[in-house]
Amino acid sequence: MKNEIHPDYHPVIIQDGNTGHKFLTRSTMTSERTDTWEDGNEYPLVVVDVTSESHPFWTGAQRLMDTAGRVEKFNKRFGGMARRKKKSAN
Repeated sequence: MKNEIHPDYHPVIIQDGNTGHKFLTRSTMTSERTDTWEDGNEYPLVVVDVTSESHPFWTGAQRLMDTAGRVEKFNKRFGGMARRKKKSAN
């Protein structure tokens, strides 16, 4: 392998922004923030929006979307224009 072309691959702490769960892994990501891990060493802390701790696919929890409200809003806004166009084309 060529020297000095690869990014620095080092231990980092990843924290889930939703649950606060942390885990230690290796990455090329960097951060100004640091945190002390269970082994007593200090590592860069990277806060992410979603990890396997909070993602619905891994947790089995599903978020219900307000689809009825969206459909009503759409119909109120456009008032069934698509149906009128379809009838007039026949």
